[in-house]
Amino acid sequence: MPTQDDVLGYFNMLSNWGRWGDDDELGTLNHITDDVRLTAARAVRHGRSVSCAWEVAVPQDMERSTTTCPCAADMPGAENMPVAAFHADRRWGFSSERLGITFHGNTLTHLDSPCHIFWDGTMYNGRSHSLVDAATGSAWAAVTAAANGIITRGVLLDIAGARDVPWLEPGQGVFPDDLEEAERRQGVRVRSGDAVLLRTGYGRFRHEAGAAGGFTQAGWHASCLPWLHEREVALIGADTPQDVQPSGYADVLMPVHAVSLVAMGLWMLDNCDLEACATTAAELGQWDFHLAVAPVRFAGTSGSPVNPIATF
Repeated sequence: MPTQDDVLGYFNMLSNWGRWGDDDELGTLNHITDDVRLTAARAVRHGRSVSCAWEVAVPQDMERSTTTCPCAADMPGAENMPVAAFHADRRWGFSSERLGITFHGNTLTHLDSPCHIFWDGTMYNGRSHSLVDAATGSAWAAVTAAANGIITRGVLLDIAGARDVPWLEPGQGVFPDDLEEAERRQGVRVRSGDAVLLRTGYGRFRHEAGAAGGFTQAGWHASCLPWLHEREVALIGADTPQDVQPSGYADVLMPVHAVSLVAMGLWMLDNCDLEACATTAAELGQWDFHLAVAPVRFAGTSGSPVNPIATF
């Protein structure tokens, strides 16, 4: 069990600053090479796709204003539209939405880019927090660095299954031994460039109890960070907001978030729904798959709501 001093030492020991150049914003996504993407394509052996995201509820998770116009020609101002057919065609109508959403937190499935977390006022690759402006967002390591998408081999590690429990209890951490036991049971091994999705079973609990939120949760323990670094994992996800809480360290609230995003440049998928993925993997006897994550190209943002797709 690493001490707090050990965890604080991870900021240097596991640092990827300068590894891919001083101007690198991709961090561990650099592990996803062309060969890794080709390997991910070969993981598609059954042609079955499942979502790894929660539905965004209205109005709990999203402010939404919907406009409906049964006949567009009756819309105010239609007579002034430059296209004559717009106000001449009386058979077509439309609906449109204006959405407001806060995606960081403990509920929505979203991607964290490296600029999401600072440590001592610094972001990944040594950039200052001052590069994040209230009006324009982040000028460094924003989600747009992954504009080409994250396409790689995904590996689901079912820790609840490995422990033979429906779900881990809040506050229970996942340790390197758990990861390797899940690999052994499932007949899979995490390789360079992989995305590792961690199932604690919280998705099942959330489906059955309808609960979400709070700040006590199962998740990655900080002791997994050297393991993730050694395996050259490109992306991690979980069915919780990643860090076990409480973390066990008085002065490091969220060590997995902080070390991953700031020191390693390790991107994160928070709050996945991994139940359909786990059921499909168990049915097919296949725990690796093609994973596609396509963040919205929101300029200067520290992440994006996403719908990760696992294809077996």
